[in-house]
Amino acid sequence: MSKKVYAAIELADQEVRLVVMEIFESRSNVLRVERVACSGIQNGKILDESMVVTAVREATKSAQAALGYRIERVILIIPSINVKRNSQKVHVQIEDGTKTIRQFHIQQGYQKAIQKRMGDDVEYVNPNRITYIVNGNESKKMPKGEECTDFYMNVDLLYGDKQTIYEFAKCIELANLEILDLCLDVYASGQETAALQQSEDRAIVQLSIEAQHTSLGLFMNEKLMSVAQIDKGFNWIIEPLKEKYNLSDEIGYRLLQNIFSSREEENSDVIVYIEQKEDDRVEISAEELAKVTLPRLKEYITEINTACEPIVRNGKTRFVMTGKGSNIAVLKELADSFCAETIVYETSTIGARDGSFVADLGAAFVWQDTNRIRNDERISVNNNELEASIDSINQKSKDGDGGFTKKMKSVILADKD
Repeated sequence: MSKKVYAAIELADQEVRLVVMEIFESRSNVLRVERVACSGIQNGKILDESMVVTAVREATKSAQAALGYRIERVILIIPSINVKRNSQKVHVQIEDGTKTIRQFHIQQGYQKAIQKRMGDDVEYVNPNRITYIVNGNESKKMPKGEECTDFYMNVDLLYGDKQTIYEFAKCIELANLEILDLCLDVYASGQETAALQQSEDRAIVQLSIEAQHTSLGLFMNEKLMSVAQIDKGFNWIIEPLKEKYNLSDEIGYRLLQNIFSSREEENSDVIVYIEQKEDDRVEISAEELAKVTLPRLKEYITEINTACEPIVRNGKTRFVMTGKGSNIAVLKELADSFCAETIVYETSTIGARDGSFVADLGAAFVWQDTNRIRNDERISVNNNELEASIDSINQKSKDGDGGFTKKMKSVILADKD
């Protein structure tokens, strides 16, 4: 089947995110996105396994109902905790007498590289960058069909925290799903934001802003070099107002999205939030919102600048903001407050135009890249049911009762129960 459907799932701060994508040749379509609130995940840690499993089941059940076929396996996105790198130069000999590089020769070199252990506390997750040296020439392109007696593979690998991987994987398996592959969240985001490609001639610091933490991924020479974390996310910025008025995290996030201006004096006394509680009435003005949050936003930016100052001092650098926090509009106005050129990444993918889904979108393409070596034909959904769905769409198109575009639109816009 030429059409491949992949589902990527992220157990993010306080919510489960699921993106189902169809990849056909070089094109991709988002078929369905789901997000389910879940307080069982906090700051990249599983606090309540049963809550997480329930949320995963709810997300997949909702997607399956809309799509019309079962999701059987997923690409699991892992928090970039305790990330380590390893670089190797692997020698591969062509011993079958053909003097021609074939797929299994490349697989042989890859398998040899990933046997490398980096300690008892981490597990191999993703290939960071692979290049091939054939007859003295180095290239990123797979050298299938080239003639030689031997060749080398420069393999850079990424490892993640072993305990985190096992805890996250257990939740997926308890939800009766298989794991197609793993992917580090910062690396997946770097694929979607093009931080990997942009880092060829400069340092890219990707700021993945989530509810309770911010991951700082350093990309250089088209590789993820390191990941650091700041234990502050957008919840910390709105925390004083949440405590004062006993607001939920979701309301706090929506308030952050409604900061009118990065200049306190430009925010008027117009009321932006009203809530009638049993014994109290909550009214928050744009002015109060700005006075509380803008100083904290600036403090947050200062902490990032301090952490990244050695990188910026060392050469040309760009910051790329992503994650759920990148949806906070005022961050664009504050871009000049960072110590290097700063942009907010905005995905153009129809159906997933939200910073929350950047890692999910990137994970599918990380899998595609890795799978050029592995040559694994599995997809995320039930093959027979997918084929039946495609046949149904084609038949309706012939009968004048719609086509793929109409079907996809109905899936994306389908009302949730």
